[in-house]
Amino acid sequence: MPITIVIAEDQRLFRQSLRLLLEHERDLVVVGEAMDGRQAFDLAVAHKPGIVLMDVDMPRLDGITATRLIRSCVPDSKVLMLSVHDDDARIVAAVQAGACGYILKDADHQEFLRIIRATDKGEPVRSPFMPDGFAKQAVALVNKQEESSGGGLSLLTDREHEILACAAAGRSNKEIADQLCVSLDTVKTHLHHIYQKLRVSGRVEAVLTYLQSR
Repeated sequence: MPITIVIAEDQRLFRQSLRLLLEHERDLVVVGEAMDGRQAFDLAVAHKPGIVLMDVDMPRLDGITATRLIRSCVPDSKVLMLSVHDDDARIVAAVQAGACGYILKDADHQEFLRIIRATDKGEPVRSPFMPDGFAKQAVALVNKQEESSGGGLSLLTDREHEILACAAAGRSNKEIADQLCVSLDTVKTHLHHIYQKLRVSGRVEAVLTYLQSR
């Protein structure tokens, strides 16, 4: 069975060049190209690829947030992050989001292909772009985040749980207000309190926290 791949990269030339490289390999098949994070998520849900190559810096929805969504909704798809950056924070953030590895865009093409195949097989990725210390740090941060998130959910009121469930179902603020017979401002206020209690930055992270607790 070939390894199916979605390429998520906003720079057209790099994306097309990457596709040409991959399609020269008999065991690799590109099933979709995304120009932004939201499109990457949609393609991952539609095709359920073995690998998603995800640029960190993506418009509409950044690569790290898109990775969280993909790993939550399509857990069998593995994500490899692409970036020109090699700073610690981005690598840790990518692992926290569920990425299996992190490759710099100037990597040698043989190294690039090796990492894709190793990731597909579930083998540990040994790359100069992912030192062991980063992965260990990320695991510790994830555990700490999960503990605080779990405690945060227990702090929500019944109404806040109800609103968060509606948000997780994809309803807009207006739809939530109409369903619960409250004002739009009331919904916004409750959401603000939910974000504070869960210690998240916004709606996407709050919904992910809720879904991961189910």
